[in-house]
Amino acid sequence: MARCWRIRPHDPDQIAALSRAAGVSPVVARLLIGRGIVDASGASRFLEPKLTHLHDPADMPGCAAATERIGAAVAAGERIVVYGDYDVDGITGTAILWRCLKLLGADVGYYIPHRVDEGYGLHEDAVRALATQGTRLLITVDCGIASHQAADAAAQCGLTLIVTDHHEPEGELPRAAAVVHPRLPGSAYPFGGLSGSGVAFKLAWAVCQQAGEGRRASPPMREFLLQATGLAAMGTVADVVPLVDENRALVSFGLTSLAQRPTLGLATLLRMTKLDGKERLTSEDVGFALAPRLNAAGRLGQAQLAVELLITESEERAEELAQYVDRLNTDRQSLERRILLAANRQIKERFDPAHEPALVLAEHGWNPGVIGIVAGRLAEKHHRPVVLVALDRLGTKPGVGSARSVPGYDLFAALAACRDHLVAFGGHEAAAGLTIEEDRLDVFRAELREHAAAHIDRDSRAAELVIDAEAGLSELTPQAVRQIERLAPFGQGNARPLFCASGVRLAEPPRPLGASGRHLALRLAQHGVSLRAVAFGGAEWAEDLANDDGPLDVAFRPVLNDFRGRNNVELHLIDWQRR
Repeated sequence: MARCWRIRPHDPDQIAALSRAAGVSPVVARLLIGRGIVDASGASRFLEPKLTHLHDPADMPGCAAATERIGAAVAAGERIVVYGDYDVDGITGTAILWRCLKLLGADVGYYIPHRVDEGYGLHEDAVRALATQGTRLLITVDCGIASHQAADAAAQCGLTLIVTDHHEPEGELPRAAAVVHPRLPGSAYPFGGLSGSGVAFKLAWAVCQQAGEGRRASPPMREFLLQATGLAAMGTVADVVPLVDENRALVSFGLTSLAQRPTLGLATLLRMTKLDGKERLTSEDVGFALAPRLNAAGRLGQAQLAVELLITESEERAEELAQYVDRLNTDRQSLERRILLAANRQIKERFDPAHEPALVLAEHGWNPGVIGIVAGRLAEKHHRPVVLVALDRLGTKPGVGSARSVPGYDLFAALAACRDHLVAFGGHEAAAGLTIEEDRLDVFRAELREHAAAHIDRDSRAAELVIDAEAGLSELTPQAVRQIERLAPFGQGNARPLFCASGVRLAEPPRPLGASGRHLALRLAQHGVSLRAVAFGGAEWAEDLANDDGPLDVAFRPVLNDFRGRNNVELHLIDWQRR
């Protein structure tokens, strides 16, 4: 689907004023203004994030009560279990709290539900089983805010429950000794965008303060917290929460921590992905190399092993687990390609995306752990909210669905409006999960279409590409791109800057790239300057580009490729148009 390009308007006088006041280049000033940062103090805080920008964990709703109860459990020698979600956010948050409590000498274990057999959230059967095994304190990570029945079951079993979560609270809070959440109703916490691992990090920080002297963590605990910022950074990047405010500070410091003080398992994974030589990792390193491997374990029902990889102290076990999650990631990629082909075929045969305000696709036998990735790809391609449902082959269980949204459409609110047709649902504005009986699919599809049609006007259904600025290829020197890199870490809420160039030609024919052939390598030329470009997932463009001799307009993100220390400028091609 063709995308409409819109270049951000700019005021040369405003750019010049911010450039002088903040001591930054005009290109950085323009990018900052495009992100709503218009004064020197805001620019300084944005460009130089510090750990001191993190808010005091004591201000987090529920944190004080949770810390007190955890301290009492540790002192009494009670059995504590950390119950986490099976995605990277939940896995890293579980590892943070487990390592924290282990450092305090607690009797602590962890539990991650099986993605397919149990599904998302806190489960009654698991709660009862943990109680019979001697658990006395149960702490959730990245889940539990909507698990009312399981919370009641915990109370019936004599378990004390602490919920830590960041998903949308709806209605009454679950029955618990404490609910640690940055957006509780009536809360004055200054930032509500933390990930589940971010919330877990804040609780671990408070626990370390309590165990220290005068609210200061002991030296071993300070070292643990510095290392834990790396785990929290991974969860924050992987969960695609906004990289602004304290998320930006946490990820900025955590990316350095990941490179300089990784856990044993992460050090093994860094070596396996050839990232171990970097002084500082990028959010893209996490998003495209580390997180997919941990996520693959969760998606394919092996999340417990991903947690073990993050906490193991055995070099042999770390090597074994790193190789295993790497193989799982290869399996996940294969499953993803098959589901994407089937989903695209279904769209072609049954729907006209141009006239569908929302797409709901379903098929028997799809892997429930992988459909969320495919839903995200299709939502980006068609600029529509997309729901994929994996139906049970035998028809004896409800279908399991994953949904992804587009900017401006609140997916959680949409599912809430359609709740009469769902067994269960949960999530947030951009992503959600659900379960649904197969015979309710058609009526759910119709109601979601009506809701999307009422909340996304027809003009907004055309994908829009917001471009930060136009730039000639000759302007994209290594020095200029290094200036752009000052805005890192990039991610949700702070995308890597997008530029466009006009009148560009192909300097050589495009060619497939990567083992799968899904990517495309090109060389673009303009006014005597040529640069290498890569279109990730852009293999479908190959034929059209190869047959086009005319000039092109291209939209791209410039990066520095430091392969073998050469620091060459490379363009990540996002879109192109014929002139």
